[in-house]
Amino acid sequence: MLPLSPAPAWAVAGAARVRPGDAAWPSAARWQQLGEQVGGRLIRVQSPLVACRSEPASAACAQLFKAVKNPYFIGDDVALTQTLGWVDAWTSMPSAYAVAARHTSDVVAAVNFAREHRLRLVVKGGGHSYQGTSSAPDSLLVWTRAMNAITLHEAFVAEGCAGQAAPQRAVTVEAGAMWSQVYDAVTTQAGGYVQGGGCMTVGVAGLVQSGGFGSFSKRYGLASGSLLQAEVVTADGQVRIANACTNPELFWGLKGGGGGSLGVVIRLTLRVHELPEDFGAVNFNIKATSPAAFRRLIGRVLDFCSQALIDPHWGEQIRFRRDNTVQVSMVFQGLTRSEAVAVWQPLRDALAREPGDFVVDSSPLSIVSTSARDFWAPTLVKRVLGFIRRDERPGAPRTNVFWPGDQGQAGQVLHGFESAWLPAALLQPNRRDALGDALFAATRHWPVALHFNKGLAGAPAEAIAAARDTAMNPAVLDAFALAILGTQGQPGYPGVAGREPDVALARQQAQALGRAMAELRRLVPDAGAYVSESNYFQPDWQRAFWGANYPRLQAAKRRYDPDGLFFVHHGVGSEDWSADGFSPRT
Repeated sequence: MLPLSPAPAWAVAGAARVRPGDAAWPSAARWQQLGEQVGGRLIRVQSPLVACRSEPASAACAQLFKAVKNPYFIGDDVALTQTLGWVDAWTSMPSAYAVAARHTSDVVAAVNFAREHRLRLVVKGGGHSYQGTSSAPDSLLVWTRAMNAITLHEAFVAEGCAGQAAPQRAVTVEAGAMWSQVYDAVTTQAGGYVQGGGCMTVGVAGLVQSGGFGSFSKRYGLASGSLLQAEVVTADGQVRIANACTNPELFWGLKGGGGGSLGVVIRLTLRVHELPEDFGAVNFNIKATSPAAFRRLIGRVLDFCSQALIDPHWGEQIRFRRDNTVQVSMVFQGLTRSEAVAVWQPLRDALAREPGDFVVDSSPLSIVSTSARDFWAPTLVKRVLGFIRRDERPGAPRTNVFWPGDQGQAGQVLHGFESAWLPAALLQPNRRDALGDALFAATRHWPVALHFNKGLAGAPAEAIAAARDTAMNPAVLDAFALAILGTQGQPGYPGVAGREPDVALARQQAQALGRAMAELRRLVPDAGAYVSESNYFQPDWQRAFWGANYPRLQAAKRRYDPDGLFFVHHGVGSEDWSADGFSPRT
């Protein structure tokens, strides 16, 4: 555990937040005044999921549970979150009120109101928090969904940095925008590249504040590494510009310090990179015919990874499954399709020579490529072939698209989740067998996915340097991959008869997942974890998420939010509060 500074004086004094029914809860007249101040955009929030408890068999509830498999439907409802909960951890519950912000002044009004009335404050853009940080009952929600303007710049210089930084191509994005909208504006329409999230329905602001990995991070680094400037409403209600020259510690903390701990981000300006000619994907399965053959297969794959995949060309994941299958789901950039085929051919040829032990999927679509400019465009061919899906609601914007593989997250109820950065040293010849043994042992309990784009070993020096200048755990710099283990159930909600989460199954699967992760931790006992994709019950989370950077983050927190207005689970400074964020710890 890292040494932490003492709790602030206000926490010791016992300034608890207020809830509905408390004497200090704002009067109806005060809420009305706030509503007028924000132009009528104050909403009394009611969850359709809670309403289903009284009529679980109704047609409306059946339609609702079908609709929550559409990530854009969820995002458009102030009361919903992309994940509906985590068994034994949290359940998506609506705020008491929400400000549907459209302007900076709306955010300022909400922050001031929450501070003055000692309210629990929550911020939601994309709502993609596995930790439940964009949801809290009895709170005031700042909902930034409607703040989604995107502006391109050909020669951007951050405020106060004139003469210190060269003008560069950039894009300014408001906090509520989804990555699908940004990719359309920057790549499809303008032919540039911005490092964002792999999942297109993730919100821009949350991803950047949590560090931010995308499919091509092995080439372009962290999304936070491309951040040039942020506009933030801090706890005192002030609108601050944060960049390398102005409020530099706030700027550094926003680059990977976790979403929602230092202020409400309302605009971000990100570097636009040069777009390569092509992007491509590799998708196929390898089935081993016995456990012994599977252990040898893991070794073959690790050998191949060390020789061919730890460089800027490759991203996404390889999954090692309990059924003795290796599932390859990779992407590439900077290569033609024929060059990508040549990279994988030696492994495929070697496995084909042992048909008694390995069965290799030989689909003609196992390796494909497309114009990089069209990668996120919902072309007819991609839709017909099932490579991309779109929001089918009448009148939905054309940019409402998503990868089919991400639809499983929409409305999910998590049972368990773990992540760990694996250092590139594990791929050295003298340690590769130990890694193979750990992966094999883990898969006897639960599948393991290695996300190569979520570790920066093999990335260009420029991307490494930019990532080093963020608040992220430095373990990411020399990690070849992030190991992820997850388990979830279909949409469900406590108290809705016939649709309640399967608690017994969830606990059983969480225990199996924990046993699998224990096998990896024997190999890397002090592995760091990615804050956005981590265990809700992560022990020693300050070290796991931020390593030696945590004391510096604490200092930024005390400077810009001395009274702890901004609280999220396992966020900077959250150790000063009760688990629900309402009572200071004494």
